Amino acid sequence: MKILIDIAGWLGAALLLLAYFLVSTGRARGSSLRYQALNIVGSILLGGNALFYGAMPSVGIDVAWIGIGVLALVQGRRRIAEQRAGEVNLEEAE
Repeated sequence: MKILIDIAGWLGAALLLLAYFLVSTGRARGSSLRYQALNIVGSILLGGNALFYGAMPSVGIDVAWIGIGVLALVQGRRRIAEQRAGEVNLEEAE
């Protein structure tokens, strides 16, 4: 079991670093689904590892990271829905 927890932790760290790399090099936008998904999944895996080892400050950061990622996804979906609604309204006005 311990080896699986360790693998999950390392994978989570790798996903977070990949997300940071993609945004820092301009290969992903901070608001993109790919970036947010990498952050959320990475934080879940790394947070699970931290919880297993009792590293509660790290668990707290990972929970906050997950919350921020979910909030960004919700706001992004809301923005897309508003844009689509605006496009429909413009088409109806023509």
